[in-house]
Amino acid sequence: MKSKYVILASALLISVATFAQKDQIKNAEKALKGGDAQGALTQLKDAESLIANAKDTEQAQYYFVQGNAFLELANKKVEESKNLLAAASSYSKLIEVEKTSGKQKYSTQAAASIANIKGLLINSAIADTQASKHVEGAKKLYEAYQLDKKDTINLYYAASTAVNSQDFDLALPMYEELKKLNYSGKGTLYLAVNKANGNEDNFANAKERDLAVKLGTHEKPKTEAIPSKRGEIYKNLALILVQKGRTEDAKKAIADARKANPEDTSLILTEANLYLETKDFDMYKKLVNEALEKDPKNADLVFNLGVISAGAKNNADAEKYYLRAIEINPEYTNAYLNLAALKLEAEKPIIDEMNKLGTSAKDMKRYDVLKAQREAVFKGVIPYLKKANELDPKNEDVSKTLLGVYSALEMTAEAKALKAKM
Repeated sequence: MKSKYVILASALLISVATFAQKDQIKNAEKALKGGDAQGALTQLKDAESLIANAKDTEQAQYYFVQGNAFLELANKKVEESKNLLAAASSYSKLIEVEKTSGKQKYSTQAAASIANIKGLLINSAIADTQASKHVEGAKKLYEAYQLDKKDTINLYYAASTAVNSQDFDLALPMYEELKKLNYSGKGTLYLAVNKANGNEDNFANAKERDLAVKLGTHEKPKTEAIPSKRGEIYKNLALILVQKGRTEDAKKAIADARKANPEDTSLILTEANLYLETKDFDMYKKLVNEALEKDPKNADLVFNLGVISAGAKNNADAEKYYLRAIEINPEYTNAYLNLAALKLEAEKPIIDEMNKLGTSAKDMKRYDVLKAQREAVFKGVIPYLKKANELDPKNEDVSKTLLGVYSALEMTAEAKALKAKM
């Protein structure tokens, strides 16, 4: 008889606990409606130890209120990143509970909130990077990727942002994950100009874009290819591994990538750059020739070979590749810019020697020779700078460089005309 009373007493305790738990969730809801998100979380904290054994409907309600409370704090900029993640975690638990029970009450709202949180994290990451807080931005972009792993571009941007912060320990696992996914980022942009605001909008596909043009809301449709990012990804991965003394791992990573993507010519350049970094010039030259054999008409490929050659201080090859890129694509702005920059390097040793000269007759004679050489350098870059300015008139660096050249050559009329356009 005594044991029956014990069982009855235990049942009573469970019942009392269940009522208390329901009250705490209700009180949390009231607090949240009254704008007291922190108070709501305090109420829920008291029910936390019991929630695992609660009914599915109560668990779902608990996580829904908890997620809303965390999100409310984040919206008020209270430990924004931390509370956004906590809210997403609560909503994810809610969705899992309702998926298991087969009874969906809050899942649709929770999924919408998770999508909203993802957007908030991305916007916050953009604000961080604009404020040069690259580490914080990289972490938030990675968190956005964790919320939606199908949207792999956020992982790519997270890795790139981490590299910009020079935090290679943070970037490395991100690049390794991109490697595991064999991410390329290659795609197509379907663009058209919005007549209302003049902005260029991107559409999901050509059909949607063409419909907008047909309806008259947009104009000037165009399609642009998004090149593969594998070369950049493996380049950064390799450079990080080399920095960490893992050169063989870097070589293997690129070799694996090339084996998996034999048609991706950007990876040849990445491998060439790696051998350049490790001062294996024979292998570097071999890979450069291989790249050209595979795709001799690819202006981007030829231009990148110019960049790599310039980085190796092989200016003759760099000039050859830039000129070849221009030959393939006469509107290749960056080729004109880099060619001008390459030729302007010849000015520095001339200036250095001029500054060392004295005032003797011999020195003054040498000064005149050097002055003529310097003017010849300036005259030689004018055609490239003018073309770059024509192709990209909004580029202030090009305009200022060209203006400086005109001023040095005392080309007053040309300088005045250029200033009027700036």
